[in-house]
Amino acid sequence: MDLSGIVPASVLPFKADLSIDGPAYRRHLLNLAFTPGVVGITCNGHAGEVASLSRDERRTVVALAAEAINGRVPLIAGIHAENYLQAIDLAHDAQKEGAVALLIFPPPVLALGGRAEMAVRYVAELASAVDLALVVFSYAAFTGMAYDLDTLERICTIERVVAVKEWSLDIRKHEQTRDILRGLSHRVLLLSSFSTNLLPALVSGADGILSGHGSVIAGLQAQLLTEIAGGDLVAAQRTYARIKPLTDVIYREPMANMYARMKEHLIMLGHEMSAAVRPPLERLLESERRELREALVASGLAAHLSAAE
Repeated sequence: MDLSGIVPASVLPFKADLSIDGPAYRRHLLNLAFTPGVVGITCNGHAGEVASLSRDERRTVVALAAEAINGRVPLIAGIHAENYLQAIDLAHDAQKEGAVALLIFPPPVLALGGRAEMAVRYVAELASAVDLALVVFSYAAFTGMAYDLDTLERICTIERVVAVKEWSLDIRKHEQTRDILRGLSHRVLLLSSFSTNLLPALVSGADGILSGHGSVIAGLQAQLLTEIAGGDLVAAQRTYARIKPLTDVIYREPMANMYARMKEHLIMLGHEMSAAVRPPLERLLESERRELREALVASGLAAHLSAAE
């Protein structure tokens, strides 16, 4: 499996009653799968509002995604659990429904001062329990669930680990993580999730992007990554200038509501889905929707829109 490229974390459309909208999700996934540069798709991530989903719903999401993608690109299922016993059950569900890799969220016990050994065992137990590739989710320090560099290195020596979703939001740690991965005995990719500072993160050395914002701008992300890989920094700066207005309106306080904003952007771009989100996320006010429309116009993605629409 080679995840060098764009790996969007898909949003999950809901109906007005907040049940999963299967047809809308299928359309969303197909749009992503056929976007040039997309080399994988993640479901049951933060962008998919995974914390609001029951175990049965998570299984349903993987099944819907696997059916829609139909092997065109690898399907990665997020594993968000309190402990490795729950995580193993979720991993088995995902494997049965068609996932070929897992995105492993850090165990929440770390936020309560859990020892590093707990995190290492969490991933090791999963690696032993399922025959799937693993992507390690490296969190930002403010969450209380960030791996220190030694712990991350220990986790990444596990043979099933194939990539790190790097969300430290710290360019120095991003580079230190890059150096650790380059020194391992087996190949582990660095997939940046530093959406607010994507150009410097990619230029400093990343193999791809794994981000919820890829649900909206996978094409622009692929263009940026290609330009950087080709050494065309001038073109990359132009593309990044188009991306910045979008990240400015998506990644803002309250940060938890970023996925409601992504759904609104998709609707403005003509995607057939509801803007419904599950609690604690909230629907947007018209004033914020106006700012989202203005950002789409500034990016050149939707020149037909106006702030008055």
